[in-house]
Amino acid sequence: MGRLGFRTTESVRPLLLSLFGVLALSVVLAEQEGENLSGLSNNPDKAIFAVRENGTTCLMVEFAVKFLVPYDVLALNGIDLITEQASFTLPRSAEIDGKCGSTESEIHISWKNNAYTLRIYFSKEVRDKGTEVWKVSKVQFVYDTSDTSHFINAYNPGKHTASTHRLSALVTPTGHSYLCTAQQTLTLISSDHQKGITVSMYDVQIQPFDIASDFMFSEPYKCITDQRERLEETLPLVLGLILGLIIIITLTIYHFHLKLTANQPQLPRDRSMYKNM
Repeated sequence: MGRLGFRTTESVRPLLLSLFGVLALSVVLAEQEGENLSGLSNNPDKAIFAVRENGTTCLMVEFAVKFLVPYDVLALNGIDLITEQASFTLPRSAEIDGKCGSTESEIHISWKNNAYTLRIYFSKEVRDKGTEVWKVSKVQFVYDTSDTSHFINAYNPGKHTASTHRLSALVTPTGHSYLCTAQQTLTLISSDHQKGITVSMYDVQIQPFDIASDFMFSEPYKCITDQRERLEETLPLVLGLILGLIIIITLTIYHFHLKLTANQPQLPRDRSMYKNM
Protein backbone atom coordinates (compact mmCIF):
# COMPACT_ATOMS: atom_id res chain seq x y z
CA MET A 1 0.00 0.00 0.00
CA GLY A 2 2.85 2.36 0.80
CA ARG A 3 4.40 1.84 -2.62
CA LEU A 4 1.07 2.46 -4.32
CA GLY A 5 0.62 5.73 -2.44
CA PHE A 6 4.12 6.83 -3.41
CA ARG A 7 3.47 6.11 -7.09
CA THR A 8 0.16 8.00 -6.97
CA THR A 9 1.89 11.05 -5.52
CA GLU A 10 4.58 10.91 -8.18
CA SER A 11 1.98 10.71 -10.94
CA VAL A 12 0.05 13.71 -9.57
CA ARG A 13 3.15 15.90 -9.16
CA PRO A 14 3.55 16.77 -12.90
CA LEU A 15 -0.13 17.72 -13.02
CA LEU A 16 0.27 20.00 -10.00
CA LEU A 17 3.39 21.58 -11.46
CA SER A 18 1.57 22.24 -14.73
CA LEU A 19 -1.35 23.76 -12.85
CA PHE A 20 0.95 26.04 -10.84
CA GLY A 21 2.71 27.02 -14.06
CA VAL A 22 -0.58 28.05 -15.69
CA LEU A 23 -1.56 30.05 -12.61
CA ALA A 24 1.81 31.80 -12.47
CA LEU A 25 1.60 32.63 -16.18
CA SER A 26 -1.90 34.07 -15.77
CA VAL A 27 -0.69 36.27 -12.91
CA VAL A 28 2.23 37.54 -14.97
CA LEU A 29 -0.04 38.28 -17.90
CA ALA A 30 -2.43 40.15 -15.59
CA GLU A 31 0.44 42.24 -14.25
CA GLN A 32 1.61 43.18 -17.74
CA GLU A 33 -1.71 44.25 -19.26
CA GLY A 34 -1.22 47.85 -20.36
CA GLU A 35 -3.31 50.14 -22.53
CA ASN A 36 -2.37 53.26 -24.47
CA LEU A 37 -5.22 55.78 -24.28
CA SER A 38 -3.30 58.75 -25.71
CA GLY A 39 -5.78 59.09 -28.55
CA LEU A 40 -8.30 60.41 -26.03
CA SER A 41 -6.17 63.50 -25.35
CA ASN A 42 -6.54 66.65 -27.46
CA ASN A 43 -3.06 67.76 -26.42
CA PRO A 44 -0.55 66.42 -29.01
CA ASP A 45 2.20 66.39 -26.36
CA LYS A 46 0.24 64.58 -23.66
CA ALA A 47 0.09 60.79 -23.30
CA ILE A 48 -2.40 58.70 -21.34
CA PHE A 49 -1.43 55.20 -20.20
CA ALA A 50 -3.22 52.65 -18.02
CA VAL A 51 -2.36 49.35 -16.38
CA ARG A 52 -5.23 46.90 -15.99
CA GLU A 53 -5.48 43.81 -13.85
CA ASN A 54 -8.30 41.29 -14.25
CA GLY A 55 -10.10 43.69 -16.59
CA THR A 56 -10.00 46.60 -14.12
CA THR A 57 -7.91 49.76 -14.25
CA CYS A 58 -5.46 49.74 -11.34
CA LEU A 59 -2.98 52.45 -12.44
CA MET A 60 -3.30 55.49 -14.70
CA VAL A 61 -0.91 58.21 -15.78
CA GLU A 62 -1.60 61.26 -17.91
CA PHE A 63 1.28 63.60 -18.63
CA ALA A 64 3.72 65.16 -21.05
CA VAL A 65 7.37 64.28 -20.49
CA LYS A 66 10.55 65.87 -21.79
CA PHE A 67 14.05 64.40 -21.51
CA LEU A 68 17.35 66.25 -21.51
CA VAL A 69 20.23 63.78 -21.90
CA PRO A 70 23.92 64.77 -22.02
CA TYR A 71 26.27 62.57 -24.08
CA ASP A 72 29.87 62.65 -25.26
CA VAL A 73 31.10 63.37 -28.77
CA LEU A 74 34.65 63.44 -30.07
CA ALA A 75 36.13 66.90 -30.54
CA LEU A 76 37.52 68.07 -33.87
CA ASN A 77 41.06 67.31 -32.72
CA GLY A 78 40.11 63.64 -32.43
CA ILE A 79 41.39 63.47 -28.85
CA ASP A 80 39.19 65.43 -26.46
CA LEU A 81 35.57 64.71 -25.59
CA ILE A 82 32.91 67.39 -25.47
CA THR A 83 29.39 67.10 -24.05
CA GLU A 84 26.30 67.63 -26.17
CA GLN A 85 22.64 67.63 -25.08
CA ALA A 86 19.91 65.49 -26.61
CA SER A 87 16.39 66.81 -26.06
CA PHE A 88 13.29 64.77 -26.89
CA THR A 89 9.80 64.01 -25.60
CA LEU A 90 7.88 60.90 -24.64
CA PRO A 91 5.94 59.71 -27.72
CA ARG A 92 2.23 59.04 -27.45
CA SER A 93 2.68 55.78 -29.37
CA ALA A 94 4.76 54.11 -26.63
CA GLU A 95 4.12 50.57 -25.41
CA ILE A 96 2.92 49.99 -21.85
CA ASP A 97 3.74 47.36 -19.27
CA GLY A 98 3.42 47.28 -15.51
CA LYS A 99 1.92 45.74 -12.43
CA CYS A 100 -0.28 46.70 -9.51
CA GLY A 101 -0.12 45.75 -5.87
CA SER A 102 -1.69 46.79 -2.60
CA THR A 103 1.39 48.76 -1.48
CA GLU A 104 3.67 48.81 -4.54
CA SER A 105 2.94 49.46 -8.21
CA GLU A 106 4.94 50.29 -11.31
CA ILE A 107 4.57 51.25 -14.94
CA HIS A 108 7.04 50.68 -17.77
CA ILE A 109 6.80 52.84 -20.88
CA SER A 110 8.92 51.77 -23.87
CA TRP A 111 9.37 53.01 -27.42
CA LYS A 112 11.53 52.61 -30.49
CA ASN A 113 11.93 48.84 -30.11
CA ASN A 114 12.94 49.18 -26.44
CA ALA A 115 15.72 51.64 -27.22
CA TYR A 116 14.08 53.79 -24.55
CA THR A 117 12.23 52.70 -21.42
CA LEU A 118 10.85 54.90 -18.66
CA ARG A 119 10.02 53.02 -15.45
CA ILE A 120 8.12 54.71 -12.61
CA TYR A 121 7.76 52.96 -9.26
CA PHE A 122 5.12 53.84 -6.67
CA SER A 123 4.73 52.85 -3.03
CA LYS A 124 2.46 53.50 -0.06
CA GLU A 125 3.61 54.54 3.39
CA VAL A 126 2.11 55.69 6.68
CA ARG A 127 3.28 59.08 7.89
CA ASP A 128 2.73 61.19 10.99
CA LYS A 129 -0.62 60.83 12.81
CA GLY A 130 -1.36 57.65 10.87
CA THR A 131 -1.89 59.42 7.54
CA GLU A 132 -1.45 57.02 4.61
CA VAL A 133 0.02 58.44 1.41
CA TRP A 134 1.40 57.18 -1.85
CA LYS A 135 4.48 58.54 -3.61
CA VAL A 136 6.86 58.04 -6.51
CA SER A 137 9.66 56.06 -4.90
CA LYS A 138 11.90 55.55 -7.92
CA VAL A 139 12.27 56.61 -11.55
CA GLN A 140 14.52 54.78 -13.99
CA PHE A 141 15.28 55.66 -17.59
CA VAL A 142 17.04 53.40 -20.08
CA TYR A 143 18.30 55.03 -23.27
CA ASP A 144 20.46 54.05 -26.23
CA THR A 145 22.97 56.55 -27.59
CA SER A 146 23.18 54.42 -30.75
CA ASP A 147 19.94 56.08 -31.85
CA THR A 148 21.27 58.69 -34.26
CA SER A 149 17.94 60.52 -34.44
CA HIS A 150 18.71 62.02 -31.02
CA PHE A 151 22.39 61.28 -30.38
CA ILE A 152 24.46 62.59 -33.28
CA ASN A 153 28.03 61.29 -33.51
CA ALA A 154 27.89 59.86 -29.99
CA TYR A 155 31.23 58.60 -28.70
CA ASN A 156 31.21 54.91 -27.71
CA PRO A 157 27.44 54.55 -28.29
CA GLY A 158 25.36 52.03 -26.37
CA LYS A 159 22.67 51.54 -23.75
CA HIS A 160 22.79 53.33 -20.42
CA THR A 161 20.55 53.38 -17.35
CA ALA A 162 19.78 56.46 -15.26
CA SER A 163 18.07 56.25 -11.87
CA THR A 164 16.97 58.43 -9.00
CA HIS A 165 18.35 57.99 -5.49
CA ARG A 166 16.11 57.86 -2.39
CA LEU A 167 13.23 59.53 -4.17
CA SER A 168 10.02 60.67 -2.46
CA ALA A 169 8.07 62.69 -5.02
CA LEU A 170 4.44 63.58 -5.81
CA VAL A 171 3.34 62.64 -2.28
CA THR A 172 -0.47 62.28 -2.29
CA PRO A 173 -3.08 61.06 0.21
CA THR A 174 -4.33 57.57 -0.64
CA GLY A 175 -7.59 57.42 -2.52
CA HIS A 176 -6.69 60.55 -4.50
CA SER A 177 -5.01 61.23 -7.81
CA TYR A 178 -2.10 63.65 -8.08
CA LEU A 179 -2.82 66.68 -10.27
CA CYS A 180 -0.29 69.32 -11.32
CA THR A 181 -0.12 71.54 -14.40
CA ALA A 182 3.20 73.07 -13.33
CA GLN A 183 6.42 71.44 -14.45
CA GLN A 184 7.87 68.77 -12.15
CA THR A 185 11.58 68.12 -12.71
CA LEU A 186 13.59 65.09 -11.60
CA THR A 187 17.33 64.50 -11.93
CA LEU A 188 18.53 60.98 -12.63
CA ILE A 189 22.15 59.81 -12.42
CA SER A 190 23.30 57.86 -15.46
CA SER A 191 25.62 54.88 -15.72
CA ASP A 192 27.34 56.91 -18.45
CA HIS A 193 30.05 58.54 -16.29
CA GLN A 194 27.51 59.72 -13.69
CA LYS A 195 25.92 62.25 -16.03
CA GLY A 196 22.76 64.00 -14.84
CA ILE A 197 19.63 63.23 -16.85
CA THR A 198 16.74 65.69 -16.52
CA VAL A 199 13.19 64.35 -16.72
CA SER A 200 10.54 67.07 -16.79
CA MET A 201 6.84 66.24 -16.43
CA TYR A 202 3.98 68.69 -16.83
CA ASP A 203 0.18 68.61 -17.10
CA VAL A 204 0.39 65.61 -14.80
CA GLN A 205 -2.39 63.47 -13.37
CA ILE A 206 -1.38 60.14 -11.84
CA GLN A 207 -3.05 57.51 -9.67
CA PRO A 208 -1.28 54.20 -8.97
CA PHE A 209 -3.65 52.85 -6.28
CA ASP A 210 -7.32 52.67 -5.27
CA ILE A 211 -8.95 53.64 -8.57
CA ALA A 212 -12.69 53.44 -7.89
CA SER A 213 -14.03 53.66 -11.47
CA ASP A 214 -12.61 52.10 -14.62
CA PHE A 215 -10.48 54.57 -16.63
CA MET A 216 -11.45 57.37 -14.22
CA PHE A 217 -9.18 59.27 -11.83
CA SER A 218 -10.34 59.74 -8.26
CA GLU A 219 -10.69 63.16 -6.64
CA PRO A 220 -7.51 65.16 -7.43
CA TYR A 221 -4.99 66.36 -4.90
CA LYS A 222 -3.43 69.51 -6.36
CA CYS A 223 0.30 70.08 -6.07
CA ILE A 224 1.64 72.91 -3.90
CA THR A 225 2.87 74.81 -6.96
CA ASP A 226 -0.61 74.89 -8.50
CA GLN A 227 -2.14 75.94 -5.17
CA ARG A 228 0.38 78.78 -4.89
CA GLU A 229 -0.25 79.90 -8.48
CA ARG A 230 -4.00 79.81 -7.81
CA LEU A 231 -3.47 82.00 -4.75
CA GLU A 232 -1.32 84.42 -6.77
CA GLU A 233 -4.11 84.66 -9.36
CA THR A 234 -6.89 85.29 -6.85
CA LEU A 235 -4.93 87.52 -4.43
CA PRO A 236 -5.02 90.66 -6.65
CA LEU A 237 -8.79 90.21 -7.06
CA VAL A 238 -9.31 89.87 -3.30
CA LEU A 239 -7.11 92.90 -2.58
CA GLY A 240 -8.99 94.91 -5.22
CA LEU A 241 -12.34 94.03 -3.62
CA ILE A 242 -11.04 95.00 -0.17
CA LEU A 243 -9.67 98.30 -1.48
CA GLY A 244 -12.98 99.04 -3.24
CA LEU A 245 -14.88 98.29 -0.02
CA ILE A 246 -12.60 100.63 1.95
CA ILE A 247 -13.19 103.43 -0.58
CA ILE A 248 -16.98 102.94 -0.41
CA ILE A 249 -16.96 103.00 3.42
CA THR A 250 -14.75 106.14 3.42
CA LEU A 251 -17.04 107.97 0.98
CA THR A 252 -20.13 106.94 2.98
CA ILE A 253 -18.66 108.25 6.25
CA TYR A 254 -17.62 111.50 4.54
CA HIS A 255 -21.15 111.90 3.11
CA PHE A 256 -22.76 111.50 6.55
CA HIS A 257 -20.19 113.88 8.02
CA LEU A 258 -21.17 116.57 5.50
CA LYS A 259 -24.84 116.10 6.33
CA LEU A 260 -24.24 116.44 10.06
CA THR A 261 -22.12 119.57 9.72
CA ALA A 262 -24.65 121.17 7.34
CA ASN A 263 -27.45 120.91 9.95
CA GLN A 264 -25.40 122.58 12.71
CA PRO A 265 -25.74 126.44 13.29
CA GLN A 266 -22.94 128.44 11.75
CA LEU A 267 -20.95 130.57 14.23
CA PRO A 268 -19.50 133.87 12.99
CA ARG A 269 -15.81 133.73 12.26
CA ASP A 270 -15.24 137.49 12.88
CA ARG A 271 -14.85 138.05 16.64
CA SER A 272 -16.23 141.63 16.38
CA MET A 273 -19.60 140.15 15.48
CA TYR A 274 -19.87 138.52 18.92
CA LYS A 275 -20.40 142.02 20.47
CA ASN A 276 -23.56 142.55 18.48
CA MET A 277 -25.03 139.22 19.50
